[in-house]
Amino acid sequence: MEWIAHICERSKWREAQAAGEYRAPSLAVEGFIHCSRPDQMLDVVNHYYADIPDLVLLWIDPKLLKPTISWDAVGEDSYPHVYGPINLDAVQGVVDLIPDADGVYRHTPEL
Repeated sequence: MEWIAHICERSKWREAQAAGEYRAPSLAVEGFIHCSRPDQMLDVVNHYYADIPDLVLLWIDPKLLKPTISWDAVGEDSYPHVYGPINLDAVQGVVDLIPDADGVYRHTPEL
């Protein structure tokens, strides 16, 4: 299994570091944390996060995740969903997400 990615606000990542685990708002509302494969990330960030500043991309090693991960169908594709808080040691890298001058994200930052 390859790496999975999660997009979040830098402030939420800082909160996670203080708390010792990462809990996206969707965990309380939907019961899981939305993630994506690296090749899905640009579509996700441009569709759902276009107007949110100061984003980071969490590179997660699924083999190190303590909660269950499920590949759930969304339309014609499937996305990884993490069913519990993400343990910080599963996050193998955190990189800035920076849009181009026109506000569109066109590059997936590497770990």
